[in-house]
Amino acid sequence: MSRNSRRSREERARMELYSGQGREPGLKTEGPLRRGVFLLPATITSIGLLSGFYSIVSAVSGHFEVAAVMIVIAFVCDGLDGRIARASRTSSQFGVEYDSLSDVVAFGVAPAMLVYSWALKPIGSLGIGVSGLFVLCSALRLARFNVQTATADKSRFVGLPVPGAAVMISGLALAYSYFEIDAPRTLCTFMVPITLALGGLMISRVPYPSFKAVKLEKRAQIELVITMMVFAAMLFAMPQLTAFLLSTAYVLSGPALMLRGERLSAKVSVLRPVPPAKPQEANGAAAQGGAAPGVSGLREHPRGQQ
Repeated sequence: MSRNSRRSREERARMELYSGQGREPGLKTEGPLRRGVFLLPATITSIGLLSGFYSIVSAVSGHFEVAAVMIVIAFVCDGLDGRIARASRTSSQFGVEYDSLSDVVAFGVAPAMLVYSWALKPIGSLGIGVSGLFVLCSALRLARFNVQTATADKSRFVGLPVPGAAVMISGLALAYSYFEIDAPRTLCTFMVPITLALGGLMISRVPYPSFKAVKLEKRAQIELVITMMVFAAMLFAMPQLTAFLLSTAYVLSGPALMLRGERLSAKVSVLRPVPPAKPQEANGAAAQGGAAPGVSGLREHPRGQQ
């Protein structure tokens, strides 16, 4: 067999492999529909990210109610993208990282800009520091969530989730607009400790309920169904006041669990450094195509709400 004919046969086999015709029997390739499903969670995350950006623009322009509503929309998108990704089995490391970056903007920077422009601007640099601490605590909370996902209890969050703190600030702004209150000094005095408390709750070890483990297909008690219907009716009739009441109830649920005696065991220490790999182990891992011990487990986790 000549060299040219052998080369042409190899090129034909390579092209068949790329096109999917030369795959082994029983192996499935991702078709256009399967690849398209991944766009749905990423699109919803992008909508949440853009909602956070528009909230920042609205807060700077003085449209505080619009900024608060945009944070609520980002909150809805954050709850949808994770559920859709898990339901369609399209969870990926890219989705996890993209969701975390989106949360920093939508639930860290956006509510901090809202609370500064709406309530803390009269106190100048002190207001910048308080709102900046909120951004810092939200970023630390998201980083800790990414590290502890593999070992954390699925029914409890460690500390106040970042979206919960953001919706609390937007709920306060909506309630302030709903009651048509005009007391800038009282508002500033009131929001400084609240903003600091929300930041402290985010980086604390206060247990908060998680709704990820809730199975929507299971039967629920009639009392729970009636309660949800009442809140749904209130949301349509008084959306501003209802958002404030729901966010306040969730923020207070963590301290209430602690008062009942519930504690979270420290399974993962965020401040503990990863032990360095020995030269022999590092060479063995590199030879097998794997990462150093103690590193891969920190990056492989399912997509979820922070």
